[in-house]
Amino acid sequence: MEAGCPPNLFAGFETASSFFASNPASLRLPITLMKSPRRFLGLIVLGLLAITACAQAAGEPARKKVLFFTKSSGFEHDAIKLAMKDGQPGYAYAVIKELGEKKHIDFTFSKDGSLFTPEYLAQFDAFLFYTTGDLTLARNDAVSGDNTPPMTAAGKEALLQAIRHGKGFVGVHSATDTFHSPGNKDHSPARNLDDGDKADPYVKMIGAEFIKHDAQQKARQLVADAKFPGISAVPADFAPNEEWYSLKDFAADMHVILVQDTSTMTGPSYARPAFPSTWARMHGQGRVFYTSMGHREDIWTNPVFQAVLGGGLDWALRRVEADVTPNLAKVAPQAGVLPVFVAPPPKPAAPAPAATPVKP
Repeated sequence: MEAGCPPNLFAGFETASSFFASNPASLRLPITLMKSPRRFLGLIVLGLLAITACAQAAGEPARKKVLFFTKSSGFEHDAIKLAMKDGQPGYAYAVIKELGEKKHIDFTFSKDGSLFTPEYLAQFDAFLFYTTGDLTLARNDAVSGDNTPPMTAAGKEALLQAIRHGKGFVGVHSATDTFHSPGNKDHSPARNLDDGDKADPYVKMIGAEFIKHDAQQKARQLVADAKFPGISAVPADFAPNEEWYSLKDFAADMHVILVQDTSTMTGPSYARPAFPSTWARMHGQGRVFYTSMGHREDIWTNPVFQAVLGGGLDWALRRVEADVTPNLAKVAPQAGVLPVFVAPPPKPAAPAPAATPVKP
């Protein structure tokens, strides 16, 4: 019998089924219902509501709607391409679809920023972003981006307002490489300086901004909050191979969940003390969750990553509660010590065109 349901409900359904099976003539509707179709329909609706209520009481959560937004105005990751070199969609989509089936979430997949209006966003309970660049541009430059329709400035504000008013937000990997603060578009010395109050409103919402990454490598993730939803799946020695982001502009009120241990990492971007890599925070009434993981396919298929992402979604969707008291100063006190800017190597000069042979 289903937990939380009236004790005789399902037994009554079974008894009625047996009765009608052995007495086919009894399937004729009573005359009173025949004369009152509204009453008959009302009974059907009440029955369906009772079944739905029992399913939810038994532990099945109400379905939620989440927009999985993957527009790339900058670099487009393989994970969210509509078609990779083999013609198959990016590997994130299958994982998100499966996650939706397990967690009773209806995901809408989109790269169309022009849809962002208050009315369009109102239908969703939360937003899941895997994006890059200035999303108010079709593409950041002539060679970057997917060239899909951009947001308007009003659409960006509609998103931020929806979150402030209570919608959930979950960012994955390059969601922090999105809407850079003024002067931070290119990899220049400004990227290695905190922006303070001048940080972009989107950066203030998500909680940090991407600086740069170096070569992919294994790096340990230190658990700062083992009680946050999904984090119980993270082993003490969790150190996957990944494209790790070096970040800045950390929100002072963030609740750090995982910390990037830089002590064994190589590359100038990681020549800095430990800093947050996964966190949660409140933005007005909205719940915001971010993890820097999500570049590689073997990360997306890793049960640990899926547990972390699933826990973040559950919290952002208000299905579970968690203590998100700010703890940045306690668990990553030197997060604001940023790496020194190192100029990228100059691009090799294009080869000179071959000389045209002179005809005799």
